Amino acid sequence: MASIARRFETTLFPTGANLGENGAGVGLLPKERTVIIDRVENANRYLALGGRIGRALQYLRDADRTALEPGRLELEGRHLYVLVSDYVTKRQEEGRWEAHTRYIDLQVVVSGAERIGYVPAARLEAGPYDQEKDMTWLSGSGPFLPLLPGDFMLLWPGEAHMPGMALGEPAPVRKVVIKIVADELG
Repeated sequence: MASIARRFETTLFPTGANLGENGAGVGLLPKERTVIIDRVENANRYLALGGRIGRALQYLRDADRTALEPGRLELEGRHLYVLVSDYVTKRQEEGRWEAHTRYIDLQVVVSGAERIGYVPAARLEAGPYDQEKDMTWLSGSGPFLPLLPGDFMLLWPGEAHMPGMALGEPAPVRKVVIKIVADELG
């Protein structure tokens, strides 16, 4: 557990960090990174985060999410891209905790509904880190909340999540995940 704590407690945005004119927004990031959960119609509230986060939120707000085809759509190459997925939710015992080191996830449910778990990764037991996939699988427990159509969740590196869990019986979901590289928020 110590290795995962060291990896995820090192913040990309230290308290009081000046991110510069083209950064994510000087003084706007919380002292402690925290998940943001809201509705797409409220995305304008977070545009002041600026940079790629702001552009991802603008895309999320303006795109016809129901018309997107499953697959990958590059907005700014590896720095900012969209993954559209159709899947059937799973029972919680089939789920796995995951966390990322290099990417911020902006997840929105387009249709259907799911439960998603969220907990700081440092509170879970980590497996090995897969650098190519920017993925650490973790084990442990944490709270879950529902994501309904139009809900979004912005997850920073080091925030473990277990997406795609059923809100009862497994059911179809369409989800858009925008991946935002965190080391160059530009």
